[in-house]
Amino acid sequence: MSIKRYAGPVTGVGGQTMPFARATEAGGFLYVSGQTPMRDGEIVPGGIEVQTRQTFANLQAVLDEAGYTLDDVVKVNAWLDDPRDFSGFNRVFKEYFEGRPPARSTVQSALMVDGKVEIDLIAYRDPA
Repeated sequence: MSIKRYAGPVTGVGGQTMPFARATEAGGFLYVSGQTPMRDGEIVPGGIEVQTRQTFANLQAVLDEAGYTLDDVVKVNAWLDDPRDFSGFNRVFKEYFEGRPPARSTVQSALMVDGKVEIDLIAYRDPA
């Protein structure tokens, strides 16, 4: 089994180079690294719904690059900075997975960036 890394330049706040791949693909699985509501090296302003949509845009960009879609997503892990944002997060989440939800874990955690949400995911396509 080969492993493909979608490394490219991974940049954090202020353009800092980050020491990990955007995603890694092996055996039909795509493991997408945690994405935050960052655009052009900065966290987008706004509430949980705006930031969740930007985070999903970032996830979608990685899925597109690897040739996967949201229909291929089997597991999502989400971290919310504030548990009071759970309802707003769920409203946006449903927009992306209506009728075909993946397995999911959502926890409250302090984030490494000044955002409200971070999401990683696992997608699967039959490698045959």
